[in-house]
Amino acid sequence: MSQCAEAAAVAATVPGAGMGKAGLRPPMVPRQASFFPPPVPNPFVQETRMGAVRCLQIFFLGIILLPIRALLVTLIVLLAWPFAALSTVCCPEKLTHPITGWRRKISQPILKILGHAMFFSMGFIVTVKGKVARPTEAPIFVAAPHSTFFDGIACVVAGLPSMVSRNENAQVPLIGRLLRALQPVLVSRVDPDSRKNTINEIVRRATSGGQWPQILVFPEGTCTNRSCLITFKPGAFIPGVPVQPILLRYPNKLDTVTWTWQGYTFIQLCMLTFCQPFTKVEVEFLPVQVPNDEEKSDPILFAGRVRNLMAEALGIPVTDHTYEDCRLMISAGQLTLPMEAGLVEFTKISQKLNHDGSIDFREYVIGLAVLCHPANTEDIIQVAFKLFDVDEDGYITEEEFTTILQAALGVPDLDVSGLFKEIAQGDSVSYEEFKSFALKHPEYAKIFTTYLDLQTCHVFSLPKEVLPTPLFASNKVSPENHDESPSDKKDD
Repeated sequence: MSQCAEAAAVAATVPGAGMGKAGLRPPMVPRQASFFPPPVPNPFVQETRMGAVRCLQIFFLGIILLPIRALLVTLIVLLAWPFAALSTVCCPEKLTHPITGWRRKISQPILKILGHAMFFSMGFIVTVKGKVARPTEAPIFVAAPHSTFFDGIACVVAGLPSMVSRNENAQVPLIGRLLRALQPVLVSRVDPDSRKNTINEIVRRATSGGQWPQILVFPEGTCTNRSCLITFKPGAFIPGVPVQPILLRYPNKLDTVTWTWQGYTFIQLCMLTFCQPFTKVEVEFLPVQVPNDEEKSDPILFAGRVRNLMAEALGIPVTDHTYEDCRLMISAGQLTLPMEAGLVEFTKISQKLNHDGSIDFREYVIGLAVLCHPANTEDIIQVAFKLFDVDEDGYITEEEFTTILQAALGVPDLDVSGLFKEIAQGDSVSYEEFKSFALKHPEYAKIFTTYLDLQTCHVFSLPKEVLPTPLFASNKVSPENHDESPSDKKDD
């Protein structure tokens, strides 16, 4: 039997919860908060609830405001395009030298004015705090929290600095020309050396002594709901030059701007925002942060200090979530699981797994289960039974069964007695009983594998004294009926 098949045994045979009516998804272990303490709300989910009165207000205001604002935005973009084209005429897509001379002197002031006009036409009332640093003082801006595409207002307020953008965006008709006028650092998806080249380009511009425009970076790398600051990517801090933090706040009673991995779509947010009388946004420029000698050689250390400073100014916590956690949430959604099931600190789990440089057999099997899709064959069931039969006496006791599931699901107080009684005819489970239940419930294979993948890879390598504190007072896995709510996978 192949290694993947052996690993899949765990996923193929271990029930995660009981099934009531056929076809209903089993209940999920609650994962609305951070897996590691201190707990924080899921930063990648936004739920905006509106009452009937608010919906009526948006409807009637939208009849007037929506078409007017859409028309104004279109007109401003069309008006800005000739000036963007003027500043980039005869320039290669990937610039080797900064745009200077009369083209920049003419186009940049006009593009700034039109940028302010565009956000004003969309109903944004902008409050600016602090002073914008000169290129020689801070070659790089770092803006956070990044929660919406409307955060582009920071670029306008900061004087149209360059931004890091995908190469494909520069190819978009009309919008691509406006982007190129900002002299962006373009990232190519097809270039295997793209990451290295992007870092080199940022370093080259940041150390040019003010010849290039300043660079604006959103170091979180993805959108959150502004409840915390996730891990900053080190790209903006690798050059070892001073950076100026920019704080973004949206102090509105109704949040119509937050664009997370689970929530409103791009079109929905645009329509909701355009239908508001106005939308307030605060852009605050903090003092320039200069790295010390240690931070110049360790960009992660520099990024951590700047993040802590920004979080303190915002009055919100920090968390070790990263963009990789978004990918796990998307995987959960693809498996028809709630996206919250993917809320883990990917970086911390990786560090825990590799802490001592070795793994035991159960870690090995679980690790392979993460990478393989479960199958439901008798060979796989045999391997799974052996995994649960800790003392190798040919029977699975309730204690053995509970220990494995508690570790697998990462919930120390998990109550599995109901499920165990459904499988067992007495005080223990024989192989025939285990096999019979597994063959009747193949749907548990995907459920168990998903939990291993998204929540529990670290558990076996954690010392007992640092096991994560359970987030809920009681959790049960039992064969009862439960209501389900399908996950809402963001498609933008």
